[in-house]
Amino acid sequence: MKILVVGKGGREHALVRALSESPGKPQLYCFPGSDAIATLAKPVSVDGLESLIAWMKSNGIDLCVAGEESYLVKGEGLSNLCAKEGIACWGPPKESAQLEASKEFAKEFLVRHKIPTARATATATLDEAVAAIAGEYPTVLKFDGLAAGKGVAVCASENEAMDFLDEVFTQQRFGPGRVLVEQCLTGPEVSVFAAIVDDDYLIFTPARDYKRAQDGDHGPNTGGMGAVASRQLVSPELMQTIEREIVRPTVEGLRREGLPYRGFLYFGLMLTPSGPQVIEYNCRFGDPECQAVMPLVKGDLAAFCHAGAKGELRGDLLSFDEGWSVCVVLASAGYPETSRSGDRISGLDVAGDCRVYHAGTRLNADGQWETAGGRVLAVVCGAETREKAVNAAHLAADGIRFDGLQRRRDIGILHFGSENP
Repeated sequence: MKILVVGKGGREHALVRALSESPGKPQLYCFPGSDAIATLAKPVSVDGLESLIAWMKSNGIDLCVAGEESYLVKGEGLSNLCAKEGIACWGPPKESAQLEASKEFAKEFLVRHKIPTARATATATLDEAVAAIAGEYPTVLKFDGLAAGKGVAVCASENEAMDFLDEVFTQQRFGPGRVLVEQCLTGPEVSVFAAIVDDDYLIFTPARDYKRAQDGDHGPNTGGMGAVASRQLVSPELMQTIEREIVRPTVEGLRREGLPYRGFLYFGLMLTPSGPQVIEYNCRFGDPECQAVMPLVKGDLAAFCHAGAKGELRGDLLSFDEGWSVCVVLASAGYPETSRSGDRISGLDVAGDCRVYHAGTRLNADGQWETAGGRVLAVVCGAETREKAVNAAHLAADGIRFDGLQRRRDIGILHFGSENP
Protein backbone atom coordinates (compact mmCIF):
# COMPACT_ATOMS: atom_id res chain seq x y z
CA MET A 1 0.00 0.00 0.00
CA LYS A 2 1.22 3.51 -0.84
CA ILE A 3 0.31 6.21 1.72
CA LEU A 4 0.99 9.94 1.65
CA VAL A 5 0.78 11.95 4.91
CA VAL A 6 0.13 15.69 4.63
CA GLY A 7 1.77 17.87 7.28
CA LYS A 8 5.15 18.64 8.77
CA GLY A 9 5.01 18.75 12.58
CA GLY A 10 5.36 16.50 15.59
CA ARG A 11 1.84 15.15 15.11
CA GLU A 12 2.66 14.03 11.57
CA HIS A 13 5.96 12.50 12.73
CA ALA A 14 3.97 10.43 15.24
CA LEU A 15 1.40 9.41 12.61
CA VAL A 16 4.09 8.46 10.10
CA ARG A 17 5.92 6.36 12.66
CA ALA A 18 2.70 4.58 13.67
CA LEU A 19 1.86 3.91 10.01
CA SER A 20 5.40 2.63 9.38
CA GLU A 21 4.93 0.07 12.16
CA SER A 22 1.78 -1.38 10.54
CA PRO A 23 2.18 -5.09 9.66
CA GLY A 24 1.73 -4.45 5.93
CA LYS A 25 4.81 -2.16 5.86
CA PRO A 26 3.27 0.47 3.55
CA GLN A 27 5.37 2.67 1.29
CA LEU A 28 5.20 6.10 2.93
CA TYR A 29 5.44 9.56 1.38
CA CYS A 30 5.08 13.00 2.94
CA PHE A 31 4.20 16.56 1.95
CA PRO A 32 5.66 18.94 2.87
CA GLY A 33 7.24 16.81 5.59
CA SER A 34 10.43 17.57 7.52
CA ASP A 35 13.96 16.23 7.75
CA ALA A 36 12.86 13.92 10.57
CA ILE A 37 9.75 12.67 8.77
CA ALA A 38 11.93 12.07 5.69
CA THR A 39 13.76 9.31 7.60
CA LEU A 40 10.51 7.31 7.45
CA ALA A 41 8.65 8.71 4.42
CA LYS A 42 9.86 9.97 1.06
CA PRO A 43 9.25 13.72 0.58
CA VAL A 44 7.21 14.85 -2.41
CA SER A 45 8.41 18.02 -4.18
CA VAL A 46 5.37 19.85 -5.53
CA ASP A 47 4.21 23.46 -5.31
CA GLY A 48 0.64 23.18 -4.05
CA LEU A 49 -2.44 21.05 -3.52
CA GLU A 50 -3.37 20.70 -7.19
CA SER A 51 0.16 19.56 -8.05
CA LEU A 52 0.09 17.19 -5.08
CA ILE A 53 -3.15 15.59 -6.25
CA ALA A 54 -1.70 15.13 -9.74
CA TRP A 55 1.42 13.55 -8.22
CA MET A 56 -0.67 11.16 -6.10
CA LYS A 57 -2.73 10.19 -9.13
CA SER A 58 0.27 9.50 -11.35
CA ASN A 59 2.13 7.60 -8.61
CA GLY A 60 -0.73 5.33 -7.60
CA ILE A 61 -1.18 6.55 -4.02
CA ASP A 62 -3.75 4.35 -2.26
CA LEU A 63 -4.40 6.60 0.73
CA CYS A 64 -3.89 10.25 1.66
CA VAL A 65 -3.82 10.97 5.41
CA ALA A 66 -4.59 14.56 6.40
CA GLY A 67 -2.50 15.49 9.42
CA GLU A 68 -2.49 19.28 9.30
CA GLU A 69 -5.85 21.06 9.43
CA SER A 70 -5.08 23.94 7.07
CA TYR A 71 -4.98 21.72 3.99
CA LEU A 72 -8.54 20.52 4.63
CA VAL A 73 -9.91 24.03 4.06
CA LYS A 74 -7.27 25.50 1.74
CA GLY A 75 -8.56 26.15 -1.80
CA GLU A 76 -11.07 23.46 -2.76
CA GLY A 77 -9.94 21.33 0.18
CA LEU A 78 -7.58 18.35 0.25
CA SER A 79 -10.27 15.71 0.74
CA ASN A 80 -12.51 17.25 -1.92
CA LEU A 81 -9.70 17.25 -4.48
CA CYS A 82 -8.81 13.64 -3.62
CA ALA A 83 -12.44 12.60 -4.11
CA LYS A 84 -12.49 14.11 -7.61
CA GLU A 85 -9.58 11.88 -8.59
CA GLY A 86 -10.79 8.75 -6.80
CA ILE A 87 -8.03 8.86 -4.15
CA ALA A 88 -9.07 7.60 -0.71
CA CYS A 89 -8.52 10.33 1.90
CA TRP A 90 -8.54 9.95 5.67
CA GLY A 91 -9.78 13.43 6.51
CA PRO A 92 -13.11 15.25 6.06
CA PRO A 93 -14.17 17.42 3.10
CA LYS A 94 -13.99 21.20 3.35
CA GLU A 95 -17.68 21.55 4.24
CA SER A 96 -17.36 19.29 7.28
CA ALA A 97 -13.96 20.71 8.30
CA GLN A 98 -15.74 23.99 9.09
CA LEU A 99 -16.25 22.42 12.52
CA GLU A 100 -12.65 23.46 13.16
CA ALA A 101 -12.15 26.21 10.60
CA SER A 102 -14.98 28.35 12.03
CA LYS A 103 -15.64 28.60 15.76
CA GLU A 104 -18.95 30.26 14.94
CA PHE A 105 -20.01 27.39 12.65
CA ALA A 106 -19.07 24.87 15.36
CA LYS A 107 -20.97 26.73 18.07
CA GLU A 108 -24.11 26.95 15.94
CA PHE A 109 -23.82 23.22 15.15
CA LEU A 110 -23.52 22.39 18.86
CA VAL A 111 -26.54 24.50 19.74
CA ARG A 112 -28.66 23.04 16.92
CA HIS A 113 -28.00 19.50 18.10
CA LYS A 114 -28.35 20.27 21.80
CA ILE A 115 -24.78 19.20 22.57
CA PRO A 116 -23.56 20.67 25.89
CA THR A 117 -21.37 23.74 25.36
CA ALA A 118 -20.74 27.20 26.78
CA ARG A 119 -23.08 30.01 25.78
CA ALA A 120 -21.50 32.45 23.32
CA THR A 121 -22.08 35.58 21.21
CA ALA A 122 -20.56 36.14 17.75
CA THR A 123 -19.13 39.63 17.21
CA ALA A 124 -17.82 41.42 14.12
CA THR A 125 -16.12 44.49 15.66
CA LEU A 126 -14.16 45.46 18.73
CA ASP A 127 -17.09 47.47 20.07
CA GLU A 128 -19.47 44.54 19.63
CA ALA A 129 -17.04 42.26 21.47
CA VAL A 130 -16.68 44.69 24.38
CA ALA A 131 -20.47 44.97 24.60
CA ALA A 132 -20.83 41.17 24.57
CA ILE A 133 -18.28 40.78 27.37
CA ALA A 134 -20.33 43.27 29.41
CA GLY A 135 -17.65 43.48 32.08
CA GLU A 136 -17.94 39.79 33.02
CA TYR A 137 -14.53 38.23 33.72
CA PRO A 138 -13.03 35.77 33.22
CA THR A 139 -14.21 35.45 29.64
CA VAL A 140 -13.08 33.37 26.67
CA LEU A 141 -12.39 35.03 23.32
CA LYS A 142 -12.04 32.92 20.17
CA PHE A 143 -10.98 34.09 16.73
CA ASP A 144 -13.46 32.56 14.31
CA GLY A 145 -10.93 31.09 11.84
CA LEU A 146 -7.81 28.94 11.93
CA ALA A 147 -4.95 30.46 13.90
CA ALA A 148 -2.47 27.61 14.38
CA GLY A 149 -3.67 27.01 17.94
CA LYS A 150 -3.15 30.65 18.98
CA GLY A 151 -6.59 32.13 18.32
CA VAL A 152 -8.11 31.55 21.76
CA ALA A 153 -7.58 33.68 24.87
CA VAL A 154 -8.87 33.07 28.39
CA CYS A 155 -9.02 36.62 29.74
CA ALA A 156 -9.12 37.25 33.49
CA SER A 157 -9.31 41.05 33.15
CA GLU A 158 -10.32 43.90 30.86
CA ASN A 159 -6.67 44.58 30.02
CA GLU A 160 -6.12 41.00 28.82
CA ALA A 161 -9.31 41.09 26.76
CA MET A 162 -8.44 44.41 25.14
CA ASP A 163 -4.95 43.18 24.25
CA PHE A 164 -6.39 40.15 22.45
CA LEU A 165 -9.14 42.15 20.72
CA ASP A 166 -6.52 44.65 19.55
CA GLU A 167 -4.52 41.78 18.02
CA VAL A 168 -7.60 40.46 16.23
CA PHE A 169 -9.47 43.57 15.09
CA THR A 170 -6.78 46.25 14.88
CA GLN A 171 -3.58 44.38 14.05
CA GLN A 172 -5.47 41.54 12.31
CA ARG A 173 -2.78 39.13 13.46
CA PHE A 174 -4.78 36.16 12.17
CA GLY A 175 -6.28 37.93 9.16
CA PRO A 176 -9.80 39.32 8.88
CA GLY A 177 -12.38 37.55 11.00
CA ARG A 178 -14.98 37.64 13.74
CA VAL A 179 -14.64 36.85 17.44
CA LEU A 180 -16.74 34.55 19.58
CA VAL A 181 -17.24 35.87 23.13
CA GLU A 182 -17.82 32.79 25.24
CA GLN A 183 -18.75 31.91 28.79
CA CYS A 184 -15.72 30.72 30.78
CA LEU A 185 -16.27 27.15 31.94
CA THR A 186 -14.45 25.61 34.90
CA GLY A 187 -13.21 22.10 35.61
CA PRO A 188 -10.59 19.63 34.36
CA GLU A 189 -10.07 19.42 30.60
CA VAL A 190 -9.87 16.21 28.60
CA SER A 191 -9.33 15.50 24.91
CA VAL A 192 -11.37 12.71 23.35
CA PHE A 193 -10.62 11.41 19.85
CA ALA A 194 -12.90 9.45 17.57
CA ALA A 195 -12.31 7.86 14.20
CA ILE A 196 -15.53 8.57 12.30
CA VAL A 197 -16.70 6.72 9.21
CA ASP A 198 -20.04 8.07 8.05
CA ASP A 199 -22.48 7.11 10.84
CA ASP A 200 -20.10 4.83 12.74
CA TYR A 201 -17.22 5.69 15.06
CA LEU A 202 -14.47 4.30 17.29
CA ILE A 203 -13.26 6.21 20.35
CA PHE A 204 -9.48 6.23 20.86
CA THR A 205 -7.51 6.68 24.09
CA PRO A 206 -8.33 10.03 25.77
CA ALA A 207 -5.63 12.54 26.69
CA ARG A 208 -5.04 15.75 28.60
CA ASP A 209 -2.68 18.47 27.42
CA TYR A 210 -0.87 21.33 29.17
CA LYS A 211 -1.31 24.63 27.33
CA ARG A 212 0.47 27.16 29.54
CA ALA A 213 4.20 27.71 29.03
CA GLN A 214 5.34 27.39 32.63
CA ASP A 215 4.97 24.99 35.56
CA GLY A 216 1.79 25.30 37.58
CA ASP A 217 -0.17 26.42 34.50
CA HIS A 218 1.46 29.84 34.57
CA GLY A 219 2.73 31.95 31.69
CA PRO A 220 1.34 32.53 28.20
CA ASN A 221 -0.85 30.12 26.27
CA THR A 222 0.96 27.81 23.85
CA GLY A 223 0.15 25.15 21.29
CA GLY A 224 0.80 22.62 24.06
CA MET A 225 3.79 21.93 26.33
CA GLY A 226 3.00 18.30 26.94
CA ALA A 227 0.26 15.72 27.35
CA VAL A 228 -0.69 12.57 29.21
CA ALA A 229 -2.82 9.81 27.71
CA SER A 230 -4.52 6.73 29.17
CA ARG A 231 -7.81 4.92 29.07
CA GLN A 232 -7.69 5.35 32.86
CA LEU A 233 -7.93 9.16 32.50
CA VAL A 234 -11.72 8.96 32.28
CA SER A 235 -13.91 6.55 34.23
CA PRO A 236 -16.06 4.12 32.21
CA GLU A 237 -19.19 5.86 33.53
CA LEU A 238 -17.99 9.30 32.45
CA MET A 239 -16.93 7.98 29.04
CA GLN A 240 -20.43 6.56 28.58
CA THR A 241 -21.84 10.02 29.32
CA ILE A 242 -19.41 11.65 26.86
CA GLU A 243 -20.33 9.14 24.18
CA ARG A 244 -24.08 9.46 24.80
CA GLU A 245 -24.29 13.26 25.12
CA ILE A 246 -21.45 14.44 22.86
CA VAL A 247 -19.85 11.93 20.48
CA ARG A 248 -22.96 10.17 19.21
CA PRO A 249 -25.03 13.38 18.79
CA THR A 250 -22.13 14.93 16.85
CA VAL A 251 -21.94 11.99 14.45
CA GLU A 252 -25.73 11.93 14.04
CA GLY A 253 -25.77 15.71 13.52
CA LEU A 254 -23.19 15.49 10.72
CA ARG A 255 -25.27 12.85 8.96
CA ARG A 256 -28.53 14.79 9.35
CA GLU A 257 -26.94 17.93 7.91
CA GLY A 258 -25.43 16.10 4.96
CA LEU A 259 -21.85 16.69 6.12
CA PRO A 260 -19.82 13.58 5.20
CA TYR A 261 -17.05 12.64 7.58
CA ARG A 262 -14.27 10.06 7.34
CA GLY A 263 -11.30 10.82 9.56
CA PHE A 264 -10.28 11.73 13.09
CA LEU A 265 -12.39 14.17 15.08
CA TYR A 266 -11.04 15.76 18.26
CA PHE A 267 -13.43 16.74 21.04
CA GLY A 268 -11.91 19.28 23.44
CA LEU A 269 -14.00 18.94 26.60
CA MET A 270 -14.35 20.70 29.94
CA LEU A 271 -15.57 18.46 32.75
CA THR A 272 -17.72 21.04 34.51
CA PRO A 273 -19.64 20.49 37.77
CA SER A 274 -22.79 20.06 35.66
CA GLY A 275 -21.18 17.54 33.28
CA PRO A 276 -18.90 17.43 30.22
CA GLN A 277 -19.19 20.30 27.73
CA VAL A 278 -17.55 20.86 24.33
CA ILE A 279 -14.91 23.60 24.20
CA GLU A 280 -13.90 22.95 20.59
CA TYR A 281 -13.74 20.51 17.71
CA ASN A 282 -10.59 19.78 15.71
CA CYS A 283 -10.92 17.87 12.43
CA ARG A 284 -7.71 15.91 13.01
CA PHE A 285 -5.65 14.55 15.88
CA GLY A 286 -4.48 16.99 18.53
CA ASP A 287 -0.88 18.14 18.92
CA PRO A 288 0.82 17.15 21.24
CA GLU A 289 -1.91 14.67 22.25
CA CYS A 290 -1.28 12.62 19.11
CA GLN A 291 2.32 12.08 20.21
CA ALA A 292 1.08 10.74 23.57
CA VAL A 293 -1.73 8.59 22.15
CA MET A 294 -0.09 6.91 19.16
CA PRO A 295 2.31 4.70 21.16
CA LEU A 296 -0.75 3.25 22.94
CA VAL A 297 -2.41 2.25 19.65
CA LYS A 298 -1.66 -1.33 18.64
CA GLY A 299 -2.51 -3.20 15.46
CA ASP A 300 -2.70 -2.12 11.83
CA LEU A 301 -3.26 1.65 11.68
CA ALA A 302 -2.53 1.79 7.94
CA ALA A 303 -5.20 -0.78 7.07
CA PHE A 304 -7.61 0.85 9.55
CA CYS A 305 -7.30 4.31 7.97
CA HIS A 306 -7.46 2.89 4.43
CA ALA A 307 -10.64 0.93 5.18
CA GLY A 308 -12.15 3.96 6.91
CA ALA A 309 -11.39 6.26 3.99
CA LYS A 310 -13.19 3.79 1.74
CA GLY A 311 -16.25 3.67 4.01
CA GLU A 312 -15.67 0.72 6.36
CA LEU A 313 -14.91 1.12 10.07
CA ARG A 314 -12.65 -1.82 11.01
CA GLY A 315 -12.34 -1.57 14.77
CA ASP A 316 -11.05 -5.15 14.83
CA LEU A 317 -7.77 -3.95 13.29
CA LEU A 318 -6.82 -1.94 16.38
CA SER A 319 -6.41 -2.42 20.11
CA PHE A 320 -5.37 0.00 22.85
CA ASP A 321 -2.75 -0.40 25.56
CA GLU A 322 -4.32 -0.02 29.01
CA GLY A 323 -1.29 1.78 30.45
CA TRP A 324 -0.10 5.39 30.45
CA SER A 325 1.84 7.59 28.05
CA VAL A 326 3.49 10.90 29.00
CA CYS A 327 4.68 13.47 26.46
CA VAL A 328 7.11 16.25 27.44
CA VAL A 329 7.58 19.06 24.90
CA LEU A 330 10.94 20.80 24.56
CA ALA A 331 10.55 24.33 23.17
CA SER A 332 13.01 26.85 21.79
CA ALA A 333 14.15 30.14 23.30
CA GLY A 334 11.48 32.84 23.09
CA TYR A 335 8.53 30.49 22.59
CA PRO A 336 5.59 31.18 22.35
CA GLU A 337 6.04 34.86 21.49
CA THR A 338 8.95 34.09 19.14
CA SER A 339 11.17 31.12 18.33
CA ARG A 340 14.89 30.82 17.82
CA SER A 341 16.43 28.56 15.19
CA GLY A 342 19.90 27.15 14.66
CA ASP A 343 20.68 25.84 18.15
CA ARG A 344 22.37 22.43 17.94
CA ILE A 345 20.57 19.55 19.67
CA SER A 346 22.35 16.77 21.58
CA GLY A 347 21.21 13.67 23.46
CA LEU A 348 18.55 12.44 21.02
CA ASP A 349 19.44 8.76 21.51
CA VAL A 350 17.06 8.13 24.41
CA ALA A 351 17.07 4.79 26.18
CA GLY A 352 14.41 2.12 26.53
CA ASP A 353 10.99 2.36 24.94
CA CYS A 354 10.87 6.15 24.93
CA ARG A 355 10.28 7.94 21.63
CA VAL A 356 11.37 11.36 20.41
CA TYR A 357 9.11 13.05 17.88
CA HIS A 358 10.46 16.03 15.95
CA ALA A 359 8.25 19.12 15.63
CA GLY A 360 10.63 21.99 14.83
CA THR A 361 14.02 20.58 13.81
CA ARG A 362 16.25 20.39 10.74
CA LEU A 363 19.55 18.83 9.74
CA ASN A 364 22.35 21.36 9.30
CA ALA A 365 25.15 21.21 6.73
CA ASP A 366 27.16 18.95 9.05
CA GLY A 367 24.31 16.46 9.38
CA GLN A 368 23.53 17.51 12.95
CA TRP A 369 20.05 18.21 14.31
CA GLU A 370 19.28 21.82 15.21
CA THR A 371 16.23 23.81 16.27
CA ALA A 372 13.93 25.21 13.59
CA GLY A 373 10.69 26.19 15.31
CA GLY A 374 8.89 27.01 18.53
CA ARG A 375 8.04 23.55 19.78
CA VAL A 376 11.15 21.55 18.92
CA LEU A 377 10.74 18.00 20.22
CA ALA A 378 8.30 15.76 22.09
CA VAL A 379 9.75 13.09 24.38
CA VAL A 380 7.22 10.31 24.97
CA CYS A 381 7.45 7.34 27.35
CA GLY A 382 4.90 4.75 28.38
CA ALA A 383 4.43 2.45 31.37
CA GLU A 384 1.75 0.50 33.18
CA THR A 385 1.37 3.28 35.77
CA ARG A 386 1.30 7.04 35.45
CA GLU A 387 4.11 7.47 37.96
CA LYS A 388 6.47 5.20 36.01
CA ALA A 389 5.60 6.89 32.71
CA VAL A 390 6.17 10.34 34.26
CA ASN A 391 9.56 9.35 35.66
CA ALA A 392 10.70 7.78 32.38
CA ALA A 393 9.59 10.73 30.23
CA HIS A 394 11.21 13.39 32.41
CA LEU A 395 14.41 11.35 32.78
CA ALA A 396 14.65 10.96 28.99
CA ALA A 397 13.96 14.69 28.52
CA ASP A 398 16.77 15.51 30.97
CA GLY A 399 19.28 13.99 28.56
CA ILE A 400 18.39 16.23 25.60
CA ARG A 401 20.03 19.64 25.38
CA PHE A 402 20.10 22.75 23.24
CA ASP A 403 20.67 26.41 24.04
CA GLY A 404 17.53 28.19 25.24
CA LEU A 405 15.61 24.96 25.91
CA GLN A 406 12.27 25.46 27.67
CA ARG A 407 10.15 22.70 29.22
CA ARG A 408 7.69 22.07 31.99
CA ARG A 409 8.64 19.67 34.79
CA ASP A 410 5.08 19.04 35.99
CA ILE A 411 3.75 17.27 32.87
CA GLY A 412 1.83 14.21 34.00
CA ILE A 413 2.02 15.41 37.63
CA LEU A 414 -0.10 18.57 37.83
CA HIS A 415 -3.90 18.00 37.69
CA PHE A 416 -3.72 14.56 39.21
CA GLY A 417 -5.06 15.44 42.63
CA SER A 418 -8.60 15.24 43.90
CA GLU A 419 -10.01 16.90 40.77
CA ASN A 420 -8.93 14.01 38.53
CA PRO A 421 -12.07 12.67 36.77
